[in-house]
Amino acid sequence: MFKQLLLTIGLSLAAATVSANPSQWQHEWPKTNFSKSAISNWGEILSGGPPKDGIPALSDPKFKRASSERRIKGSEPVITVEINGDARAYPVRYLTWHEIANDTVGGVPVAVTFCPLCNSGITFDRRIKQGTLTFGVSGKLRNSDMVMYDRETESWWQQAIGESIVGDLQGVKLKQLPTWMESWDEFRTRHPEGLVMAEPDFSRQYGRNPYVSYDSSTKPFLYNGELPPHDIPALVRVVRVGDAAWPLTRLAELGTVTENGVTLSWTSGQSSALDASQISKGRDVGTVRVKNAAGRDLPHDVMFAFAFHAFWPNGTWMLGG
Repeated sequence: MFKQLLLTIGLSLAAATVSANPSQWQHEWPKTNFSKSAISNWGEILSGGPPKDGIPALSDPKFKRASSERRIKGSEPVITVEINGDARAYPVRYLTWHEIANDTVGGVPVAVTFCPLCNSGITFDRRIKQGTLTFGVSGKLRNSDMVMYDRETESWWQQAIGESIVGDLQGVKLKQLPTWMESWDEFRTRHPEGLVMAEPDFSRQYGRNPYVSYDSSTKPFLYNGELPPHDIPALVRVVRVGDAAWPLTRLAELGTVTENGVTLSWTSGQSSALDASQISKGRDVGTVRVKNAAGRDLPHDVMFAFAFHAFWPNGTWMLGG
């Protein structure tokens, strides 16, 4: 599987180099205004393999009570969204195959997103000045990160930064919400009567990881950019808060770190979604919580180091010492 994936990636890179031109995409994206763009080099946009909506985003997914869920193993990662007393878990076993869930939590329209190639799990408020958006998966990548699109204008959005990079909404930013990734055990212990996204009605091998051993490899997929400084391995997880990043290895060693006005804490018990063939059997990468001085959760992302460096080339590396 790993060799087949590498071959597919190589072919995708070659194809993207040839066809990295908006005129080649116009037939698939007739509503997208390519004249408005933040992209200086269209060669940065690569095909991830599947076409537009080839990875089907979810809208208004179904839910069940956490206490009644039997499929999900205790260490499996979920993205937790808690808004106005409404607590919901979005299992990564499903988001691996769908990447976006459009939902409404506590009265707030949200997009819960997961980019496997960057390990980036971010939740956005779908409301902007122009209205409420619904997101799909474009099939395109930039710096190995998912390019989303909104169904209303078909503008393209960079998932890692929550900003439109192509189209009528170019330059508009989404509000990132303070959600986090944790183990299923952690969520259901805290919210036994909370809601968990039910298995979608698609023919997918839910619970399987199609990117076996990815987060222990040395090279990112579909990425030609500069590697991180300070000899930090490209696929080390870092916790990004704003434009600063803390290596997860440092947090796992110390347990708790208070710097830059924030407190980051690490606890064991969460499986990597990008290690073993079964997500539940992935190695323990732990759970991170990020809070401000008042103890409130802060927006953050646990992403790979190469992706942080790609989108925040002048960002601050919180290495300690």
